Amino acid sequence: MPLSYHSMDISNKLIWNLRDMGHTIRYMSEGRGSQKRILIILNKVGMITQSDLTEHLGIQSGSASEVIGKLENAGLLIRTSNPADHRTTILQLSERGKIQAIEAEKQHNQQHQEMFSVLSETEQETLLALLEKVQSNWAQRYHKNHKRKHQRSK
Repeated sequence: MPLSYHSMDISNKLIWNLRDMGHTIRYMSEGRGSQKRILIILNKVGMITQSDLTEHLGIQSGSASEVIGKLENAGLLIRTSNPADHRTTILQLSERGKIQAIEAEKQHNQQHQEMFSVLSETEQETLLALLEKVQSNWAQRYHKNHKRKHQRSK
């Protein structure tokens, strides 16, 4: 926390804490295009095109290709040409990849449980309700303005 934290008003303290928590969540999740996240997604969907996976992750195709290549080289992922469209590639897990995906998801879920273990179940429900209320308001208030600014800059 900055030295000035105690002199901040409550709104600034809330923003500061949410920002710090966001950094922690990103660190704990190892990023949008992490190998573990890709394994978990592939385990859930079965098969997906490389372009759909890239879009789902919200990362650049080059970044996805690098991680996919590492997973393929490790024998965790199988990449095949799409028979319906030879320009696209279909991804699926190998048997070894499925085992690692299941383990990664277990670790992921355990980590999420631990992150909120400081709160009782009632406190977690209250926090969730408050966050959903703020998120709903922010979506209405700021996403419209963000879209307008983005459209004007094109």
